[in-house]
Amino acid sequence: MIDLRRLHVLRAVAHYGTVTAAARALHFTTSAASQQIRQLSRELGVDLLEPQGRGVRLTSAARGLLAHADAIQTRWEQAEHDLRAHDGELSGVLRVSGFPVAIAELLAPMAAQLRAHHPRLSVHVREAGVPESFDLLFEGETDLAVVEVTPHNPPRGDARFEQQPLMDDPFDLVVPDGHELAGRACVDLADAALEPWIAPVPYSPCRPHVLSACAAAGFTPDIVHHVLDWDVTAHLVAHGLGVALIPRLARLPSHLPLTRVRCAGDPHRKFLTCVRAGGTARPAVAAALAQVRDLAAALPGGCTARVRPGP
Repeated sequence: MIDLRRLHVLRAVAHYGTVTAAARALHFTTSAASQQIRQLSRELGVDLLEPQGRGVRLTSAARGLLAHADAIQTRWEQAEHDLRAHDGELSGVLRVSGFPVAIAELLAPMAAQLRAHHPRLSVHVREAGVPESFDLLFEGETDLAVVEVTPHNPPRGDARFEQQPLMDDPFDLVVPDGHELAGRACVDLADAALEPWIAPVPYSPCRPHVLSACAAAGFTPDIVHHVLDWDVTAHLVAHGLGVALIPRLARLPSHLPLTRVRCAGDPHRKFLTCVRAGGTARPAVAAALAQVRDLAAALPGGCTARVRPGP
């Protein structure tokens, strides 16, 4: 009989990439996690890890075992939901996570509406970036996450998660009022090629979108300011220190002298909803997903800053 606790350690090594990182996430010592893998290997009579440089990697036997382990985890998730089913009334704790815009526009109103209609259900919201949200899902610390699509997301076919497209969030060029581009209905980003640029910090998931949009327009932006927060970006633009691409859902201070201009080519970021495989069998998760989709569909195209109408 396979020890499911040891199997979970193997899944954590696959998810986090190293035994050390898996041990840290599971609150084990590295030696204790390694011992769990060795014991599982002895039980099965196959090698599960093999040397790779200064580290280790999963063997083909381990990768085959993980396919079954992920299926077991999904069935266990469904079994838990079945056992906890009551009279159809949503109850218990639902944990959701997302980045700031997703919380403000989707998760917070969803939590309020579910609380109003289902008093026995408690929704806990946690701010988290993309990698952390997937870690929280894997660890069972969150039940639903709204994330951006990035090159570092798990593949859409990853059997551990159910990832579904939610919505697109277009980027607008934001310039000071009175800027020569502020009067246009739609701007080709190439017309801003000689401007000083304000861009997200290198580790922001939005930075690749900005660079890709500029590259598609035929130039590399001269980035003079690197910023984490859209509000800070807006203040820099308002003071004439550069231009910026800002997602339409980012709420900017309404008192600032800013104009958003739509961009040719429709640069945008994509949002996904993510749950653990089998998670939608839980009525509370299904209800939250439905509510989030309704909220996303109802979001207006306009923003708090002025947006020039398209052609």
